[in-house]
Amino acid sequence: MKTIPVLDLRYKPHLPERTDYGIAIIGCGGIVNYAHLPAYRAHGLHVAGCYDIDAQAARRTAEAHGIARVYNSLDELLADPAVAICDIAVPAWNQRAIAERAVAAGKHVLCQKPLSEDLADAAAIVAAARHAGRKAAVNQQMRWSAGIAAAKDLISRGFIGQPTDAQIQVSTRTPWHMWPWLQVHPRLEVMYHSIHYLDSLRYLFGDPAWVTSRHTKYPGQQERAETRTITVLDYDSGLQALVAVNHNDSSGDTYATFRFLGTDGVIKGSIGLLYNYPHGRPDTLQCRSNVQAPEIWFDVALEGLWVPDAFIGPMASLMEAIQSDGMPLTDVNDNLGTLRLVHASYRSAAEYRSVRLEEVVA
Repeated sequence: MKTIPVLDLRYKPHLPERTDYGIAIIGCGGIVNYAHLPAYRAHGLHVAGCYDIDAQAARRTAEAHGIARVYNSLDELLADPAVAICDIAVPAWNQRAIAERAVAAGKHVLCQKPLSEDLADAAAIVAAARHAGRKAAVNQQMRWSAGIAAAKDLISRGFIGQPTDAQIQVSTRTPWHMWPWLQVHPRLEVMYHSIHYLDSLRYLFGDPAWVTSRHTKYPGQQERAETRTITVLDYDSGLQALVAVNHNDSSGDTYATFRFLGTDGVIKGSIGLLYNYPHGRPDTLQCRSNVQAPEIWFDVALEGLWVPDAFIGPMASLMEAIQSDGMPLTDVNDNLGTLRLVHASYRSAAEYRSVRLEEVVA
């Protein structure tokens, strides 16, 4: 009888020794209520209070999640000594002003993605955090989704050898009506959706040398900007990565998959959240290594959903950085690299050419 080896995958978010920092929520919209706060509650984090320019939204959030304090102003929040971390969840164009005020007040910050739609504003947030000596991270939580985190563990262990090909392909029906402001936004799919995939690919494989991207719309769509995109990343190593996304698939045959091929094996799986969004299902993962177990396909049962479970990852990483005086995994300076990929994609699509990543500077 052949013994089948067990894959001991390290993919679940790691919480640091101390997790009792006072967290203040700035912005009480949907993502905070159905992702941030459920993840924090599940791990016993301390949310000291919340604030929103819409006072009723703040009160509803406080009542729904048992938050003791609703701040009457941003000044009041920033003056509260019980607050160590500001969790900012506001539209990107408002984020710089709030983040700069927060770090100047001595608070560490977790910023929403995109850090900014403007590279100069994003760089200003980085500079402000460094000047104030505060830790600042971005909520690019897909790095902690089960499938991506498990793939990272396998790749870092050499399970598939040298990566040669990476693909993330999504064809689904996205309910953009849930975010009316996105329906009228001039940049949609890459800036607010595929940014997750581009950030995950950077996390897994680093920065590419070239970006080639094509964007289009669906006949009769109500959204102002692109809802279908194809982006190819070319690496100096010879690795090629593909991100292909269609948000207009009503065929009943929707899918959301990833596949990472190497010289010695392959990892493939599904992004469970995007099946029957927003309810979703756990990610799946299968893998095979020609070196470690050449005759065996591993079918790995993963736990947790991208939303809300992965949302503990960026906050836990930020807390660990505070304790160790290190850098959070999604540090704002690292996130400039992700934003450069996003902007390279838009430049490539606008100019109908491949763009060297070094052309895009903050």
